[in-house]
Amino acid sequence: MTAAPAGADPDPAAADGVLAAPVAEPVANSTPADPAVVESAPPATSTAPDGWVLIVGAKDETLRNISPLTTALSSRDYEVSGVFNGYLKAPEGAEAEVPHGVLEVGYQIGCGIDMSTSNGVTMTGSVGVTPSLGLLGIDADGPLLDGIAPVLSTPVLGGASVALKPGVINMVPVSKKEFTGTDPWISVSGFHVKIDGCVGESFIRSYAVITRSTPLSDSIQAYYGTTRKV
Repeated sequence: MTAAPAGADPDPAAADGVLAAPVAEPVANSTPADPAVVESAPPATSTAPDGWVLIVGAKDETLRNISPLTTALSSRDYEVSGVFNGYLKAPEGAEAEVPHGVLEVGYQIGCGIDMSTSNGVTMTGSVGVTPSLGLLGIDADGPLLDGIAPVLSTPVLGGASVALKPGVINMVPVSKKEFTGTDPWISVSGFHVKIDGCVGESFIRSYAVITRSTPLSDSIQAYYGTTRKV
């Protein structure tokens, strides 16, 4: 038998012949991802007719569904955060020009059924008088012909109707920043976005719009974030 070289790992078998326990494999981190984190969409970019490149995007976006203070089932309340960046790149030969413009940030909420601009729940009803003729019997005594007597009834009708409208998209602006320079940004943290009169499913996404303005023109590029069903 060949002896084990010096420094080699010891035999896993114990002296009494019982095998030693196998070495445990490292356990991967099983911590679930934060459901509030929203994966931002790729930045949007375009080139204006005068050669300027407009870029706008977002990062570090989060969205949490919050219970509305009204406790109404038709209300929606969201806590949102994110950093929205714009960038303007000058064409060759125009690097010395300092651009001016506006960066606007907000959220769009799509509502399956809208009750906010309808009549809501309406109570309906009517009371009327309906004349008719009734039979008293052929042997009935009285001044009426052949036992026929007039009858007055007062029907009461009532009900409730719910006015619903097709879904709408609500635009909720958060910030509108006028800037001078090439790289404007807006940071949003813990901002609450709320709408009322929404029934059924709802969807939300961020948006950012960068505008480069000159005395003669406006160049506009929009960014839309990842849509979340909430």
